[in-house]
Amino acid sequence: MFNIVTIGDAVIDTHVFIDDASLECDYNHQNCQLCLTYASKIPISNSWQSLGGNAANVAAGIKNLGLKSAIVTSVGNDSNGKIIKEELKKQKVDTKFLSLDKKVKTRYSVVLNFKNERTILSYHQKRDYYFPKKFPKTDWVYYTSLSEGYENLQAQMLSWLSQQKNIHLVYNPGSVQLKNLDETKKVLAQTDILILNLEEAKQIVSAGSNQTEDPRVLIQELLRLGAKEVAITNGAKGAWAGNGQKALEISSFPVTVISKTGAGDAFSSGYVAARFYGHDLDTALKWGIANSCAVISSAGPNKNFLNVQETKKIIAQFSSVEPKLIN
Repeated sequence: MFNIVTIGDAVIDTHVFIDDASLECDYNHQNCQLCLTYASKIPISNSWQSLGGNAANVAAGIKNLGLKSAIVTSVGNDSNGKIIKEELKKQKVDTKFLSLDKKVKTRYSVVLNFKNERTILSYHQKRDYYFPKKFPKTDWVYYTSLSEGYENLQAQMLSWLSQQKNIHLVYNPGSVQLKNLDETKKVLAQTDILILNLEEAKQIVSAGSNQTEDPRVLIQELLRLGAKEVAITNGAKGAWAGNGQKALEISSFPVTVISKTGAGDAFSSGYVAARFYGHDLDTALKWGIANSCAVISSAGPNKNFLNVQETKKIIAQFSSVEPKLIN
């Protein structure tokens, strides 16, 4: 029996830190583009590889927070696939439901880090996904980013969930899934907790209309689409959350940002773990921000996953930062 089973792609991330580049932005310092000298050798200051992918990161983060986790994923029958399986085992994530696809290579990405921001070059290829015939016994399911070809798995998952009375669904849609909002809304109708960033929230709510960044409006609209609870991250500014009874906002802790890669997954791990343990919305936001800040303030191939005591310690350290009702 597992506490949480994650469903989504696992990835090998190659992190590259660039010093010699420039940014080209519009007058509002928006729509920025990373510029490198064409046909030239670009010096880098550091690089490493690590396990990546929302499902893999959250499964590992959740495990570190004391919950028993497994992952349902598919990797290629190649060296990257073997590395992913080995790394998940090191993180003590159950890999019984990791399958090998001999037709498609394992997903990978190149993360270009420059001035504390990252630009991700991501390899996607259409895959044949299958929902396990005997899905592992679990309390919660965390459904997140998959490549093209996910629709069959998603339909089977939703059908299976409709027959389960006590299994909670957490939904963190990926970029490919968000391209098909009709499919995304099918999942929202059965979602207990929806976690996404501001841009993703705007994409769902404001499709074909004037966009809004009002967190209260975004939360209300996403709840109207079926989600019972919504958490929206807003980068270094913090996060919002609401569940119909109240809507809250929290600022990020004042830490030095080294790399933002993995921040969203760390937030999800902390937030979901807190809710699993029965904590209220306020505490869940603090657990999410604490875990996110631990990741963005560290560097290196080993992600700074927190345990419960470390999470509480960081929250105590920044006790002046408290969730507030959204005005």
